[in-house]
Amino acid sequence: MAYSAVRSEAGRAGAVLADSNDPLAPYRELFVITDPELVYFDGNSLGRLPKKTMNHLQNVIQQEWGTQLIRGWGTGWYDAPHRVGDKIGSLIGAAAGQVLACDSTSVNLYKAVMAALHARPGKHTVVSDAMNFPSDLYILQAAITHYGNTHTLRLVQSHDAELTVTPDAIAAAITTDTALVCLSHVTFKSGFIYDMQEITRRAHEVGALVVWDLSHSAGAVPMQLDGWNVDFAVGCCYKFLNGGPGAPAFIYVNKNIQAHVTSPIWGWFGQKSPFAFDIDYTPADGIDRFLAGTPPMLALSAVEASLDMLVPVGMHAIREKSIALTEYLIALYDSHLAELGFSLGSPRDAAKRGSHVSIRHPLGYQINQALIAEQKVIPDFREPDNLRLGLSPLTTSFVEVWDGVDRIRATVVAGTHHKYPAARKAVT
Repeated sequence: MAYSAVRSEAGRAGAVLADSNDPLAPYRELFVITDPELVYFDGNSLGRLPKKTMNHLQNVIQQEWGTQLIRGWGTGWYDAPHRVGDKIGSLIGAAAGQVLACDSTSVNLYKAVMAALHARPGKHTVVSDAMNFPSDLYILQAAITHYGNTHTLRLVQSHDAELTVTPDAIAAAITTDTALVCLSHVTFKSGFIYDMQEITRRAHEVGALVVWDLSHSAGAVPMQLDGWNVDFAVGCCYKFLNGGPGAPAFIYVNKNIQAHVTSPIWGWFGQKSPFAFDIDYTPADGIDRFLAGTPPMLALSAVEASLDMLVPVGMHAIREKSIALTEYLIALYDSHLAELGFSLGSPRDAAKRGSHVSIRHPLGYQINQALIAEQKVIPDFREPDNLRLGLSPLTTSFVEVWDGVDRIRATVVAGTHHKYPAARKAVT
């Protein structure tokens, strides 16, 4: 183990020592950090900007766009969704030819869900959970409407106030009538990790297909999509992959089913011969059939620059530090925050927890506002009372965790959060 337990009672000096022994600490210097006093706990919503990205984009703009102009499509742009997708694949356990970087997570989820339902015409139940990201549930609802409401969406409930869902509850929901199981690998509020391998096995046992949303696990939690025989997966690139705001997403389609499923969005990049300009659509071979429109090259270039830094680090090292950071945060919660009306909103077992920790408080929204306005701490808030603290292993330091918790405590002890309104703003 590269990390020994960081003792909460050792104070800030203990965090400083942990940073000095951290093999990943030098990577923090590769990101833009304009204010060293800022505690950034929002890396699970928007990762920090890699310095390399700025230089790379400048070259793409000046040289590839400015000088090459349209010739850029023949010298790297056209292949970018595949090239970037394969780099993402190396982080999620997917061999080449199964991942595309394209579109948004919602669009890719729609493609996967519709393709899966079309491939299972005799089954009429879709299984998800009540903790899933609402956008994912909206896509499932839209797909069911598209099929004339002949399907039923079955949402498995949490037994412990939105912390986890038991394996037995998921297993019981998956029956011979199940067409599709669609879950987030790491849930967006509590950070609970599903056993992807076991749930996929259970779904296949009854002839169902699976779609996994990896938005809160790609780049933070190791997985083996090929080894676990996952059918479809989607995810975003602006969180732990540091691809930038609104970065293109990705879609994984297992090579074993690519010839048997078709995207519901028939765009020209998904056509067998795009530049033949046939007026009738013929889906491309392999993963290409899940492409649609022209790739956004500037945005894809930003994703690729980040991946070129991230991939060599390796998911084992990233996960090891992630666990150390979240364990330290929970220890500080126990010693500094539990007595102030907070409750822990994430699993204590590291094997069941991703790279963010939620702490809950009845006045969580007001505390969140006070932290941002007065304490130089940026978490994010998720209804009804979750302060979500995202710890990005390449950019979050142990001192940052100490300082963040110390400032949260100071805010609540001083009561400064009471002057902030409970009425929600448009963006929380």
